[in-house]
Amino acid sequence: HNGIAEAVQSRLYRGLPDGLGIYQTLGVHVAPLGKLYVPDLVVMPTELIAAADPEVSDPMDASEALLVVEITSRGNAREDRTKKYRAYARAGVPMYLLIDRFDTRGPMATLFTEPNEDGTFKHTDAVPFGKPLALPSPFDVQLMTGEFPGN
Repeated sequence: HNGIAEAVQSRLYRGLPDGLGIYQTLGVHVAPLGKLYVPDLVVMPTELIAAADPEVSDPMDASEALLVVEITSRGNAREDRTKKYRAYARAGVPMYLLIDRFDTRGPMATLFTEPNEDGTFKHTDAVPFGKPLALPSPFDVQLMTGEFPGN
């Protein structure tokens, strides 16, 4: 789990534009649902993080994230596939990357893009581990799923 997060973060840094940061353990608030989630990785504008009060650990608004990454564990895979999928779409997160080691088809990396207010995404690009997954602008990088630990 942590090794995959590190591999994704490392790859994202290769295409990360100035003004964006990659954060672990950053709480995000999904206002339409009144929910708080702590994704494995969140890409947000650094100015929002810098402007946050360091004395307060309030979550950031999920709608400000450019990319949210969840990596499944046995105990949370269903929630990542369903509840969080709908929540991030409802919040308007432009890209949700689900790395699902327990997919019934085998380990998969799926990028959901173009969120709808109904809690779905318009586009889905899924690849099995071992195949590259293209992350579009502003990242413009290939996620090399074959490099994931344990693959």
